[in-house]
Formats: sequence, structure tokens, C-alpha cells
Amino acid sequence: MDKKVLLIDTMHPLFSELLIKEGFLIVDGTQFSKEEVLSVLDQFQGVALRSRILFDQACINAAKNLKFIARAGAGMESIDVDCAEKNNVCCINSPEGNRDALAEHAMGMILSLLNRLHIADKQVRNGNWIREGNRGYELGGKTIGILGYGNMGQAFAKRLKGFDVQVLAYDKYKTNYTDEFAVEASMERVFSETDILSLHLPLSDETNYLIDNEFFNAFHKPIYLINTARGKIVDTSAVVQNLKSGKVLGAALDVLEFEKYSFENLLSNQEKIPISLSYLLKSEQVILSPHIAGWTHESNEKIARVLVDKILKFYQSVKN
Repeated sequence: MDKKVLLIDTMHPLFSELLIKEGFLIVDGTQFSKEEVLSVLDQFQGVALRSRILFDQACINAAKNLKFIARAGAGMESIDVDCAEKNNVCCINSPEGNRDALAEHAMGMILSLLNRLHIADKQVRNGNWIREGNRGYELGGKTIGILGYGNMGQAFAKRLKGFDVQVLAYDKYKTNYTDEFAVEASMERVFSETDILSLHLPLSDETNYLIDNEFFNAFHKPIYLINTARGKIVDTSAVVQNLKSGKVLGAALDVLEFEKYSFENLLSNQEKIPISLSYLLKSEQVILSPHIAGWTHESNEKIARVLVDKILKFYQSVKN
């Protein structure tokens, strides 16, 4: 099998270096428009990308010789996976590469939120030394509900060990996954006992706007929300409504529903910022980050290594 790969998005240099050592030809298409990508796809057996270009049915149909699509990251919503599989194109992702970074980011966000660090820091910088007003809450003794117990959910649960918390995990597509870090739980138990909810779900038709008013109303107690998964899993207007009512005590959001596939320049046009997003931007109950959970220097290299390993295993399986 030929080994010509089109690199559509920038990746850690190690990705190309390791594949070149294995006899692959890497073509830099990181500046190509989608039209330019479409015009050359039939020359390649592999494509490596992030989310700059939506790799849809048109791309897959144009890639007559394509054998694999490798995505640097976990989510696959920027690829028409169903169409790819129907055309015998192997889809590869790399959640193992950034799960640790994402888990640490989620931990940092919830600890900052509970201890009001994002508020206290600004106050001190402005000359305000406020102690009682910044009295926080401890993580210990609380129940953490995790939705989705794959690479990301498991990595987050692992980081919680030692904080004296109860961790409940719900995963619709897994069974018998209780381990030393989390207890397998029904959704009913998650609704009943959770103090802090962390989302680790892929974006799909099933999870699109899963977290809405009806979902929040099902919780027996007010909760904190962490979302380091995908923005469109959560209805932002529902978050705002429940922040106002007190059903959501605070939110740590690395992702927002208003992001495009490329996750870039969300705030570039201030006049078109949705009302619900404007509320989040002003709220002291909310911590925001620009889709960087999992976006560390270490994870950048790990993702490259994971992708290369999976590509080489794919080629080995084809030979056998």
C-alpha cells in the first residue's frame, strides 16, 4: 500500500518525523483551502487533520484512494465517519494523547470555581483585599457525577482520588466498569446524589443539547457544571436560566455551543455575541476557557505519537 499523507492541520513536528522514518511521504496542506484540498485528495492514501476543514462526504468521495483519516484529538464530529466507513476508510483518533491534560484542566477549573480564585485574583490586582467575601467550598465530601466513562471520564475520575469525594459514573454504552476511581451508576442515581457534574461525552445526534432545562430539573440538588467535552452538548440559555434560579451554582466551561468546527475566533464580532453568552462573560459564577482543555505542550506530542502508532498498526493489519 502506498504511503502518501496529506497534512491538513498543523501538528507536532514529531508526527511527520516519525512517519517519514517509516517510509511515508507527508505533504503540507495546512494552508490549502477546502477547494484546494478537494482538488488533490485523490492523490493520497491518508489524511491527518484537526478541525480546520469539515471532512464531509464531498471530501471522502473525492479521495478515491483514501485508506485512513487520522484526527489529532478525541472528537470526530469534523469527519463524516459513517460515510468514511461505508467507503472502507479507517477513522483514527487519539483521545489517549490528551486525556491527562483535559483531566487536569477540569480539576483546575472546578477548584478555582469552588475557591473563587478567578474572582479573588482580579480583586487583589485591583487593590481589594477581601477575605470573608471569598470564603470558598471544599471539594471533599461532595459527590461528582461523570457522564461518559471513556478515556476522558476515566482520567478525570483518577485525578479525583485523594480528594475524599464519591465519584459516580454513567455511560450508556458500557457495563461493569466500576473501578478504583468511580462507581458505575444509573442516571437516576446521578440525578439524586450529584453535587458536581462533569461532561465527557462525544457530540452526536443523541447528545446534541442533551443538557437542557428538563435535564437540570431532574437533579435533586443544586449542582456545579463542568464541560470540557463539546459545546453543543449544553444549551447555554438553559445554563443561564438555571444560574439565575440557583439550580446551577456555578459553571466551568471550556467549550461553548457557539463554536464552529475550527473552534476559533468565537469573540471576534462583539456585536453578534448571543445574549446568553454575554451573561456568561459577565457572571462571577462562571469560569471560561477557550477550548484548551487537553491543549498542553505535552499532549501535543503525545497525540502525535498516538496517531503514528495507530497508523502503523493499521498498515500492519492490512498487510496481515
